[in-house]
Amino acid sequence: MFGRILFATENEGKMREVRMILADLGIEILSLKEAGFRSEAEENGTTFEENAVIKATEIMKKSGEVVLADDSGLEVDALNKEPGIYSARYMGHDTSYHIKNRSLIERLEGKQGSERSARFVCAIAAVFPDGRVLTTRGTMEGEIGYEERGENGFGYDPIFYLPEYGCCSGELPLEIKNQLSHRGKALRLMKEELRKLREEK
Repeated sequence: MFGRILFATENEGKMREVRMILADLGIEILSLKEAGFRSEAEENGTTFEENAVIKATEIMKKSGEVVLADDSGLEVDALNKEPGIYSARYMGHDTSYHIKNRSLIERLEGKQGSERSARFVCAIAAVFPDGRVLTTRGTMEGEIGYEERGENGFGYDPIFYLPEYGCCSGELPLEIKNQLSHRGKALRLMKEELRKLREEK
């Protein structure tokens, strides 16, 4: 039904994760850079799912191919689920994650344990040239740590503490992180949806 899929990102770290998880589908997966496209979509949805669909739809219209896109973010319960869908834009697109992370830690000053509860959320959208749209969602529960730790992640990973592992997401080996991560969970759900579609044909 489809020989290859475009994934609407230019983030190499994300593409490594995507390829590891979707490898056994036997489908070629290209980043936007590899496929020669740029995303100019305005992510003006009100949910992670809406933003993922907006991104995937834009590239599907340009390419005429099956496109996957994700939208993910961090929800901090004590901050009314901020930064949420604005996670990438929190404090401005060009602000470093060291500054963003420090700000979140400072805003939670005085809070302990479960008062620092948070989750990573990821929605994956698949948009097909025939108009079909699929979405899946994955979450990873944890807490906001007290300092940045680890070099194995990006974004908010260094402050996302996993009590059951005694470490931050940024300290996990990639193989374990893929098993636990919000994006890993959403991608595995999407992989099953794509597999079903291929079997239908």
